[in-house]
Amino acid sequence: MSDAALVVVFLGTGTYILKALGPLYFGNRRELPWKFKSIALLLPTPLIAALVVTSAFSSDNSLTVDARVVGVIVAAIALWKKLPFVFVVVLAALATAIFRLFFA
Repeated sequence: MSDAALVVVFLGTGTYILKALGPLYFGNRRELPWKFKSIALLLPTPLIAALVVTSAFSSDNSLTVDARVVGVIVAAIALWKKLPFVFVVVLAALATAIFRLFFA
């Protein structure tokens, strides 16, 4: 079994264990305790940022600076300007494609 398949199996198993333990721990309560809610609200942002950084700046287990970096920079500027997410994605893809067209 490859490393990637092993990671998927472990993550899937961990997810099902957490889903099974949730009702046992929280019982019939419909709302999470404040401690868990504050953690749950903070987790998605750094996880998505880490995913973007690792996919944009790495290739073959090494640091890579290429056209994807231009797309990330354009997307960051578009998000800073508070453009709708669809425009952010389109602008980032367009900037990456134009950079690859002229410099790659």
